[in-house]
Amino acid sequence: MWESLRYKFEKYPARMNVASKMIELGLRVGNDHKIYCGDLKINDVALAKAANVDRKAIKLTVDFILNDEKLSNIFENILPAGTLLKNIAKNLGLGVIEIEVGDENIGILTAVSKIISEEGISIRQAYASDTQLEEIPRLTIITEENVSGDIIKKFLKIDGVIRVSVY
Repeated sequence: MWESLRYKFEKYPARMNVASKMIELGLRVGNDHKIYCGDLKINDVALAKAANVDRKAIKLTVDFILNDEKLSNIFENILPAGTLLKNIAKNLGLGVIEIEVGDENIGILTAVSKIISEEGISIRQAYASDTQLEEIPRLTIITEENVSGDIIKKFLKIDGVIRVSVY
């Protein structure tokens, strides 16, 4: 998706930064020309700071998006992903597996899930960063309990897995 849209922003690096940050954070554009996370209105100054752009770039990006049918159909319908448990997993007694993936990443989630299920461990959450947006894409798995270090060797045998961290 993102590659096919990237060309629309290539002449406008600040707008690209804003659009990328909006996708990363699950922010949508309302038809009132405001930016929202779910139903919560996002402050232009805060978004500009997060995207490392001037505040004017926010308004220009929103106008640009709303004046383009393809972009508006995307950015008006973005939903936030919900609570990601990675940073609070330890406090909740959950395990975290973080897997860096390369270009060849088809089937990694299936292979990882199979290995975890063979260990008799339940998965609470799984999410992956977008390979088009992230320099080092990661698959993060939150498990019902900590996994043993021995499981890392199994993950490293999966094609496309570069590095594995278990917390």
